[in-house]
Amino acid sequence: MRVGILTGGGDCPGLNAVIRAAVLAGTQRHSFEFVGFLDGWRGVLDADVVPLDEARVRPLLGIGGTVLGSSRTNPMKDGLEAGVAAVRASLERLGVDAILAIGGEDTLGVATALHEAGVPVVGAPKTIDNDLSATDATFGFDTAVQTAVEACDRLASTGASHHRAMLVEVMGRHAGWIALHTGMAAGAHVTLLPEEPVDLDAVAETVRTVLARGDAPLIVLSEGAPVLGEHAVKDAPTDAFGHVQLGGAGELLDRELQARVPGLSTRLTVLGHLVRGGSPSAADRVLATRFGLSAITALAEGDLGTMAALRGTDVVQVPLGDATKVLRTVPAQRIAESAGLSW
Repeated sequence: MRVGILTGGGDCPGLNAVIRAAVLAGTQRHSFEFVGFLDGWRGVLDADVVPLDEARVRPLLGIGGTVLGSSRTNPMKDGLEAGVAAVRASLERLGVDAILAIGGEDTLGVATALHEAGVPVVGAPKTIDNDLSATDATFGFDTAVQTAVEACDRLASTGASHHRAMLVEVMGRHAGWIALHTGMAAGAHVTLLPEEPVDLDAVAETVRTVLARGDAPLIVLSEGAPVLGEHAVKDAPTDAFGHVQLGGAGELLDRELQARVPGLSTRLTVLGHLVRGGSPSAADRVLATRFGLSAITALAEGDLGTMAALRGTDVVQVPLGDATKVLRTVPAQRIAESAGLSW
């Protein structure tokens, strides 16, 4: 079997570990041959590939990003029939028998459509947002949170030196998992998520309380937090999947707090793509490796149209359609765990 691997959407730590595990296991256990599609679905449409062998992938375990490149190309933007036909033609031209698609909601949504049209495909879940409903965890999340916590620890110390409120904006469009875990691990006084409305007066009161006891307020918020009742959106074109570009939630919060707390000194740090980069944590290396191994086993056994998923401590294959059906957002009980506490 000749397998084509692609990485689509936003990059994250652990992508290379999936590629490495898939190629090593597929080559040694099943005598598969591998190529890598460059820049996600663009490489599929343009038949733009590089060979993937054991020598090339062995050093990849601790390297961040993706050696295959990524993009937000949508093969189905001109319609399902045309998209499937274009993918089929490219696979036939290259002699590729099956696809391993590593990505999030959009990438795996395309993979689902291809599977339903009869194209052999399996998937591995990738998103730092940890928001795919079919798996208990996705690789990249642990690293993203650790990076954000380390930044908060540094910002908290300089904030304390100047009696200043530190605002830290992290990624998270519709799911606030990164902000939730970062806020808890960093001891943030306020954590704002996309899943709940923002009470600016309550946030301002918390800031005043923290300042009054001699501490420096630390506020963590998701980029999708509805500071003024809706997402803050940049004036930029939508991507190929129709997503707007978020941006400015931290700036809005900064402005509103300064209006409510006279004399407040603030500094805003937008971590943005910083949390996507760098070497994956040990936990993410292990999870990514297990996903790669499971996906290749599924291909070898003919378990097509499935995605590797973590269920408890087990990695299993689940239908691709389940992976993108419902967004996994922060449930009310997780938000309630620390609600009302004064940190």
